[in-house]
Amino acid sequence: MRFTTGAIRVEPDRRHVVLPRLGRLKLHECARKLARRVDDGTARIMSATVRRDGGRWHVSFTVEVQRAERQPARPGSVVGVDVGIKHLAVLSTGELVDNPRHLVAAQARLRALGRACSRKSGPDRRTGCRPSNRWQRASNRLGRAHARVANLRRDGLHKLTTRLAHEHGSIVVEDLNVAGMLRNRRLARHIADAGFAEIRRQLAYKTGWNGGRLLVADRWYPSSKTCSGCGAVKAKLALHEREYKCEACGLVIDRDRNAAHNLAALAAEFNTAGSGSVAARGADQKTRPRGQVAVKREPGTASAGKTGTVPTARRGDRSCAH
Repeated sequence: MRFTTGAIRVEPDRRHVVLPRLGRLKLHECARKLARRVDDGTARIMSATVRRDGGRWHVSFTVEVQRAERQPARPGSVVGVDVGIKHLAVLSTGELVDNPRHLVAAQARLRALGRACSRKSGPDRRTGCRPSNRWQRASNRLGRAHARVANLRRDGLHKLTTRLAHEHGSIVVEDLNVAGMLRNRRLARHIADAGFAEIRRQLAYKTGWNGGRLLVADRWYPSSKTCSGCGAVKAKLALHEREYKCEACGLVIDRDRNAAHNLAALAAEFNTAGSGSVAARGADQKTRPRGQVAVKREPGTASAGKTGTVPTARRGDRSCAH
């Protein structure tokens, strides 16, 4: 439920909040950070949302904040980020971020809790049967286990994206087709556990907060197939080939690190509004002959929150920015 009117405030002890119709509620965490901004006049509470997740009640505030202008630690630094399953992220600086795989680690416990819940009398909509107390307790335990996995994943992604946004001025990522990748039954669980889309979403607004920019490479840009040394492009590169071997210059490098180097080098083409043969590679060859032809997109300059693609003209005078 969301409250937009009425008494919404943080108590002076910073351990209680006052909400309409609910009154004075005690907090598990201290709200001193929000209270300091409100007392200093740099923030104004607009609304409060109360929700239950994993057996716990949470209250979140929508706050209008006056943010000071910030700059990254290295404004001129450019880093390419290639996300994957073996390593959550491979940076063009050579850093490898391990994939914690929280869902895989908790899979045995989740299965045991799911089996325990299925053995008890749950709700039945057809007969109107209400769930038993034992089923309710088992369901709560299962919900808390899933919530713990989600919290661990969210915490790790926030730490990674915050560090990148604070340190580098330009971050280049790929426009991945996550929905299409999830169709792979063998890798769908690992792809969903990694949170590729969440990494890009967090980088989009955190780069804006810290004065950086997020650049998104075109979906059909062959970052893994292109040699970071000479620029030669391979026709095919199987997924099981973890090393990139260039036939032109003889370069041998890890395929993920090679892709990260290519993404970092692509920042120069973004600065020229997407000019160049690599950035302007079309998407017609990737679509089926009978299907719709994908619109050719060229990456250009982009600030935080934008995808870095040039607006494509549509019907009439309308224009759509991807």
